[in-house]
Amino acid sequence: SWARRPFASVDALHAAMMDSVRAAGAGEQLALIRAHPELAGREAAAGTLTADSTSEQGRLGFTALTRAEIDRVARANRTYREKFGFPCIVALRLHASRGTVIAEMERRCGGERDAEIAAALAQIGHITRGRLDKLVRT
Repeated sequence: SWARRPFASVDALHAAMMDSVRAAGAGEQLALIRAHPELAGREAAAGTLTADSTSEQGRLGFTALTRAEIDRVARANRTYREKFGFPCIVALRLHASRGTVIAEMERRCGGERDAEIAAALAQIGHITRGRLDKLVRT
């Protein structure tokens, strides 16, 4: 039971994790963001994604993109990374199709740096919550 664990619930554990991220310095936050792989990027091509990332990308078909989709994702990844200096992070669990993910990536290329740092941290929060839920269910 959760009552005997260090956190009363998964919500409490996740809140503590996100509190740590918010309390971290800007450099630590950027290091966390930069540690995230690009969507359908070089890690996916090299087969070096974690099992969780592979599963998340596979659910929406990012492991079987059309040539046009590969080009759009690569262009969005490149444009975003060149502008902000870190990858565009999208919590795939919030999307029902890869089309909405790609559209979000393209839209976010037009954002401002501070807003994109906040967006990246929020997306990491959604990703980590989904992974915690999966761990607790297993």
